[in-house]
Order: sequence, then structure tokens, then C-alpha cells
Amino acid sequence: MEEKKGFIAEFKEFIARGNVMDLAVGVIVGGAFSAITTSLINDIIMPLLGIFTGSISFAALSVTIGGAVITYGNFIQALLNFLVMAFIVFCMVKAVNKMTHLKKEEEETPAPAEPEAPPAPTTEELLAAILEELKKDK
Repeated sequence: MEEKKGFIAEFKEFIARGNVMDLAVGVIVGGAFSAITTSLINDIIMPLLGIFTGSISFAALSVTIGGAVITYGNFIQALLNFLVMAFIVFCMVKAVNKMTHLKKEEEETPAPAEPEAPPAPTTEELLAAILEELKKDK
């Protein structure tokens, strides 16, 4: 039967795993990547879309119902941000999967064999060749 571990013991075991540092690096890089994507959406894509909608920024789009202001433009920006981020992550995962697949194929493909030397002549063939040479010399 398994012995129950305390919360602190479980936490120490979790921290001791190597994956925790990888996860921390991923979160930090992901946060920075998110800032880049947000800037791409807010500073480049949204102003271009604003040209077609007649609005400078989707963030300005809102509707007031009673006393509540619903800023649906912010939601549209967040949705576009998500779609761009998801597309970029999809492309990255697809590229990594392709590289992994190619590497696996390369490892599974046997190295080309060296060309085989012709088989050595048998004793009968050697004796026949010698007899031919002797007949030529006469």
C-alpha cells in the first residue's frame, strides 16, 4: 500500500524534477512571445482592419446597455490575438514534428552498403584461365 506523502514532501519532489526549469523557461518565453503577438495585433493588424471598418481601433468599439459599457472591440482584439498566437504555435509544432519525423527516418534508413566485390574465382575457373594462357603461348 502506498504511503501518503506530506504536501511539503510532494512539493520538494516536484521541484526536484528537471521539467520544472523547462516549464519556467517556457512560461517566461511564452510571456514575452505573447507581448510580441499582442503588439502585432494592436499596432499593425487592428489599425489595418480599422481602415475597412471605418474605426481607428477595435478597442473603441463598445455598446452601452443601461449603465453598463460593453467593450466588444477589446474582445475582438483578444480573439484575434488568440488566433494569431494559435496559428504561430501550430506552425512551430508542425515544423518541430516534421524535423523529428525526418530525423527518425534518417536514423531508420540503413547506411548505403559498400559495393560488393565480385566473388573470387573458383579453383576450376583459375585452372581454366591458366590453361587458356598456356594455349595462347604455344
